[in-house]
Amino acid sequence: QVQLVESGGGLVQAGGSLRLSCAASGSIFKVNDMGWYRQAPGKQRELVARITTDGNTNYADSVKGRFTISRDNAKKTVYLQMRSLKLEDTAVYYCNADLWVTIVTRTGYWGQGTQVTVSS
Repeated sequence: QVQLVESGGGLVQAGGSLRLSCAASGSIFKVNDMGWYRQAPGKQRELVARITTDGNTNYADSVKGRFTISRDNAKKTVYLQMRSLKLEDTAVYYCNADLWVTIVTRTGYWGQGTQVTVSS
């Protein structure tokens, strides 16, 4: 069974930093793109950042220059370094991974979510 396990969320003051981690485990043939999304109360889930296996990245305009996504392919882990956090970054952050679970079966998985709360 495949799992994405997130860690690193919490409470931080505005201007502070947090680092999120997400590790994929289970029967995985290959990991493709990985990414982070977030959902604030009353809002739709939105893309924060994604990274390909080759390290190509894309970011939401709202986080460019403040957040950095990276990955360790050997550990099947994706990270999100968040700096200069703002009140509006408060949300549940979800990890997403595009996985080949067998040589012919490809599907997307979501983590359970981790809460990030930025206080003034």
